[in-house]
This record gives sequence, structure tokens and C-alpha cells, in this order.
Amino acid sequence: MIIYPAIDLKDGKVVRLLQGRMEDATVYSDDPAAVAADFQAKGSAFLHVVDLNGAFAGKPVNDQAIKNIAKSASLKIQVGGGIRTLERIEELLELGVSRVILGTVAVRDPKLVSEAVKRYGERIIVGIDAADGMVAVQGWAEKTDMKAEELGRAMKEAGVSRVIFTDISRDGMLGGPNIASTVKMAQETGLKLIASGGISSLADLIRLKDEAARGVDIEGAIVGKALYSGSFRLEEALQAVR
Repeated sequence: MIIYPAIDLKDGKVVRLLQGRMEDATVYSDDPAAVAADFQAKGSAFLHVVDLNGAFAGKPVNDQAIKNIAKSASLKIQVGGGIRTLERIEELLELGVSRVILGTVAVRDPKLVSEAVKRYGERIIVGIDAADGMVAVQGWAEKTDMKAEELGRAMKEAGVSRVIFTDISRDGMLGGPNIASTVKMAQETGLKLIASGGISSLADLIRLKDEAARGVDIEGAIVGKALYSGSFRLEEALQAVR
């Protein structure tokens, strides 16, 4: 199972939010590229980056920081946040990003997702964010009346093979991931899943690894606040899922 250490960008800085609330941001570093290089030095081959400003504004804000990250480390970087057009996808890929994460547009314009997958294949992944089982969009600011699994099945039909599934209620709270809903999403959609939201301990990662071992298609986990708060070290996380 793959560990994706996370860098959330707000105004060019590394921050973490509580349940996606921009007003509840804690700044961890003014140098995202240095954070990425440190993750690589500790053994990571992958990185998850979110342009928080972009997610709320629907337009790019942190491109310079993303470019600096790509230059400073040879990590495979996946980036999401405010990506609404094919042109924007291409811009990010040209910055050195390995995968682009589509979120709100998956609900609002599924045809664009289908076209993106035709052009870029598995370099396109979809982020499905859920609150009480229902999809949330616009940087989690807006809840929809669509069930998370319904969106997952639609994305599978659009050609998507991999999604990041986040239970918003768990994100940044260090209360443990919603493993039941993560397993349900994988089983009901046939998608490969990257689990996100609330991972707080090595035990959480081992539980996800155990689900994967018994056949649930959970191929990775995004870890953010737990690393920054010192709940465990990245080296320990990588060892736990090896």
C-alpha cells in the first residue's frame, strides 16, 4: 500500500485545515518545496498536493509553489484543487505533476472527466469528498444530494480507474478514518481507492492495509495532519504498510 504524505497549499504556505474550513488553518511551513524534499529524504516516492485557494476560488493560485515542489523533489506528485478545464489539466502536467485530481467538475461536468481520461489515461484521478454519505463540492463548502457511491459508479463509467475518497467529517480531526465507508465505496464501484481523512495512528494504516490484504481495492492512504502534529513519523508509516 502506498503512503501519500500531503501538502495543502494556502497563499504559498503549507497548512492544514479542520474539516475543510479555510478559517481554521494552521501554518506549518513557509517553504513547501523544502517539505516535499524532506518527505523524499525520509523514503516517500509519492506526494499529494492540494491548492486550497484554487479549490475555493476555482482558479489556480499556488502554481509557483507547485512548480518549486516539482523541481525540488523527484516525487510522483498528484495535485488537486480548482481544476475545471482541460487547459488547466495540461498546465499542471507541464509543471511536472504526475497525476491531476478532479473534484467539483466530476459532479458539474462529467463529460469533461471522460474527455480528460481519453487524453491522459490514468494520469487523471477523481476526488470524491463525502459528508454523511453525500458528495460535497467547491472545496467542501457545498453539499449535494448525490450519494458518494453514485458518483463513484458514474466515474467508473466515464473511464476513471482510481479515486481519492475522503470523509470530510474525519479530515484534520485525528479521529481515525471512516473505514466502513471506504470499504463500501471500493466494493460498490469497482474503483481503486486512495483513502483520505482522519488517519491518526499507525493502527489506522494497518487496518487499511488489512482490508487491502483481504481483497478490498484500497491501494493507498493520504496522511497529513498526523505527520505534522507528530502522531507518527513518515518512516514509521512507510514501514507499517510495507
